[in-house]
Order: sequence, then C-alpha cells, then structure tokens
Amino acid sequence: MNKLIQIFKRPELRNKVLFILALLAVYRLVANIPIPGIDTSQLRSFFANNQFFGLLSAFTGGSLAQLSIAMLGLGPYITGSIIMQLLTMIFPKLEQMYKYEGEAGRMKFNQYSRYLTVPLAALQGYSFLFLLQRQQVLQPFSPFEWLTAVSAVVAGSIFLMWLGELITEKNMGNGVSLMILAGIVAGFPAWFQQKAFTYDPSQFFTFLILGVVSLIVVVGVVYITEAQRNIPVNYARQVRGMRMYGGVSTYLPMRINNAGVMPIIFALSLLLFPGFVASILARTQVPVISNIATSVSAFLQPASWGYALLYFILVVVFTYFYTAVTFDPKSISENIQKRGGYIPGIRPGGMTAQFLHYLLNRITLVGAIFLGIIAVLPNVVQKSTAIDFAIGGTSVLIVVSVALEIMKQINAQLAMYEY
Repeated sequence: MNKLIQIFKRPELRNKVLFILALLAVYRLVANIPIPGIDTSQLRSFFANNQFFGLLSAFTGGSLAQLSIAMLGLGPYITGSIIMQLLTMIFPKLEQMYKYEGEAGRMKFNQYSRYLTVPLAALQGYSFLFLLQRQQVLQPFSPFEWLTAVSAVVAGSIFLMWLGELITEKNMGNGVSLMILAGIVAGFPAWFQQKAFTYDPSQFFTFLILGVVSLIVVVGVVYITEAQRNIPVNYARQVRGMRMYGGVSTYLPMRINNAGVMPIIFALSLLLFPGFVASILARTQVPVISNIATSVSAFLQPASWGYALLYFILVVVFTYFYTAVTFDPKSISENIQKRGGYIPGIRPGGMTAQFLHYLLNRITLVGAIFLGIIAVLPNVVQKSTAIDFAIGGTSVLIVVSVALEIMKQINAQLAMYEY
C-alpha cells in the first residue's frame, strides 16, 4: 500500500499507470467486438467441449470463443518473435544484428518481427475460421466475407501489437506480457461466478482445500521463479598504465527455472494437437482409422492418469531441452576467462564449462520436477474432486512472473525518484 500511495503521489508515475490501465480497457473492449457476419451463440458449446480451442481461448481472454477481431490475441506477434529468434541460430547475419549491433540492431530485428506478424495473422485467422467451418460451427463464407473476416482479424492483431508497444514505452512492465496477463485474469470472474451459482454446501471443505492449494501454488511459483544458485567468481587484478582494474569478487546467478513457461507450452502443443486430430479422424467411415483415432483420443483425455503422466514427462524433457538452448556453459566459461575471471577451486576454460554443466543439470532437475507438478496439478485436482481448478499450469506461471516483473519495474522507478 505504501508503494501504491507513493506512485499516485507523483504525477508522472500516476499518469503512466492510468495510461496503461486505459489501454488495457481498450484491449478488453476490442476483445468483445465480433467479426462481421458471425453468430456467436453457435460457438459456445463447441469451445466448451473442445479442450484444444478452449485452452487457446483462455489465453486470449475469451476473444477466440467469441470470434472477436482480437481472436488471435498477441499469438501472431509472439510466434513471429519466436521464429526470428530461431532464425538467428541459422543465419549469422541475423545473430550479429540482434546481439552485436546494439540498440539500432535490435530495433531493426524487432521491425522484422512486426512485418512477419501480418502474414502469420492472416494464415492463423484463415486456418481457424476454415477449421470451424469444417466442424460445421460456422456457415460457409462468400469470397467477400472471407476477405472481410481475415482483414478484420489481421487488423485486430496489429492493433493489439501496437497497444503492447505503447505500454512497454512507459517502463512499467512488458506490454505483451501485461496484455497476456489481462487476458488470463479476465477469465477468473466468470469462473468464480459459475462456481457461485453451482455452489453446494456439502462442497465447503473441498473449496477450502482448493483455496489452500491455490495459495501454496502461488507461493511455490514465486519461490521457484526467484530462486537461483549464486556461483562465486573472482577477477584477477590488472594494471593498465597508472590504474589498477579487477581484484573484485562477484557471482554468476544460475536460475532454477531458466526455461520459464515455454516447456509447458511445448508439452501442451504436443499433447493437445494429436488429440484434436484424433477426435476429427474418429468420425471417418474407415473402421481401422476410426478405432485407432478413438483409442488415441481416449488416452489423451485430460481427465485420464495416462495423460497426466505423459504430460509430466514431456514437461521435464522440454525443460532440459529449452535450458540447453538458452544457457550455454561453454560460452559463459569463455566470457569469464576473457575477462580474467575464475571460479574458486576450478581451472578456467574447459574445467569451468564442465563444472557449470554439472551444476546446470542438477539445478534444472529441481526446476523441471516443479514445472511438471505445477502443470499436472489442475488435472490431478479435477480428477480427485471433480472440480476444475482455476489456479495452475501455464496461467499461474505467466501471472506470477509478470506480477514480479511489474513490482521490480515500479521499485526501480520509485528508487530513481528517491535519488
């Protein structure tokens, strides 16, 4: 409360907060404007019974279920950014632009991501609408209706991308992350309203236990998100001219959860898409294909224990994979050696890289198991209590991570004013 009072006492910070809140209100307004020619009443049962699209709709704050002009949310922009990041591993010129050309290079790199957002939004919007038509949820479109619908979807995605960048410019948190958080949190009131209408007094202790588990999950996510292993690094003294440099001791932070939320997203994509395809193939007239698809669809039902076990294993595997991509012990050891540093008791160079790799594997194991537990917790709770769990998985990781980042940005802004 003290920090909030300080923010609203300072006109510049107060104006920034009010500006961001106004843009988030605009985002929620746009998320409820349907595409021209769409009857939203036919969509509710489809999204209620299909987990793949239900999950996607949750990340867009319900925009996809309503087929609003913001139905794709920030998905195309995020996809474009990820593709550009992966392309830096293939094309050295892109890597040099992003890593070694400073702020100008990063601005140019981000501009390419924006350009890539347009065709991705058109492709994703057309694919979603075409798939819904194949499922007989939507009526067939005329060519002009196709052009109108896809143009509205692309315009909505670009508009949201612009809103996100306006929010980022205020230095009160990342705009894209804030809008994703707003989309997730927007679904919580509907969940609570539904539970209030269907409340049974005999379930009081069940809901009490759910509340306690929710609190434990949030505390655990905060703890693991902020946890890190500090590896001491000493720098040798160097004499240059009449001055002496170095001779200091610092530490190299190694986070327990280097991968963030990406392993859960990868695992969900790998699990949900085959289940969705199997549910479509189960309707075919070929008996062999229909029986195989029915068996696969039954195994990949979120309520089954087999699904939860497979989900946990995939999250652990993808955590190791993504950590290996983002944290390179060899390059870090080379950078430490070039700057005249060393880890006490470890020889610089190859021995340091081997030591960092050893520590990374042990630390990542803790983070991977924790991510796996958080991912399958909603499934386990729903299986045990027959109540769907609002807190868990990707949503809580995103919400808590963004909240922690906003707190750090606000503390930094207040510290500047105090100085």
